[in-house]
Amino acid sequence: MSRGEADLVASIRHELAAIRPARTCCIQAELAALGDSGRRADVSLARAVHELSTELAQRGAARAWTGSPRSQAESCAADLGGARSAQHCRLALLRGRILARGSLSLASGSVHLEINVSSVEATHLAQLTARDQLGGQRRERRGKGLLVWKGRDLLIDLLRRLGASAAVAEMEARGIGREVRGALNRSVNAETANLTRAVHAGMRQARACTLALAEDLLQTDGLHARVARARAEAPDATLSELAADLDLARSTVQRALAEVERRVSEARVGDHSAGQPLR
Repeated sequence: MSRGEADLVASIRHELAAIRPARTCCIQAELAALGDSGRRADVSLARAVHELSTELAQRGAARAWTGSPRSQAESCAADLGGARSAQHCRLALLRGRILARGSLSLASGSVHLEINVSSVEATHLAQLTARDQLGGQRRERRGKGLLVWKGRDLLIDLLRRLGASAAVAEMEARGIGREVRGALNRSVNAETANLTRAVHAGMRQARACTLALAEDLLQTDGLHARVARARAEAPDATLSELAADLDLARSTVQRALAEVERRVSEARVGDHSAGQPLR
């Protein structure tokens, strides 16, 4: 990832870690999710655990799940994946698991988020996200369970639901900027290609017109001769510019040049059926 992309990932993590749930049940769910962080050492993660634990103690409440950090996270996911759980608790759990076990990449505009947990917990999390239509595909990798999101729009919707509004605004702004740059590049490339084709056509027509005039394939005072002389003198002019100089319609100039090229082509292959010089 570039420096800017890495900074955005860090900003997303800090914003998610700074969110403090108002409900006691959500604090309990997020603490269960944050406790099992593997080898991740993160200041914002440690601060979130400390502040949520302090808030829970001040409210006179205890942790809702007991056991090892991993078993707490698995039990929480299993309970909240059930039919009677509240959505706000499910979002708190998912936010905590993203902070503790999530990996986010924004490299080169490609958005990829995955949560690496046990196979059992991945199944519960997949059920949980499916209930809230949050996306995420369950996968297996070397005996571990994964929940994977791919695509900027999918991740923006997920972050918005989890409360990361500033990160969403930044990602949307970057996406719009990337789309504008892409559209501009496509437009420039198309214009360049059109200009190249026009220049090549002008040079080809000028060569044919010069040959037609030199070999008397055109009547001196005829329309085709006028157009041929104009093109031979200005091979880089557009058809519209030639038409304006000759006071003719653009389509008339285009047909005249095509006919001149046809007559020159016939002359080159020795087709004597071309008849009298073009008028």
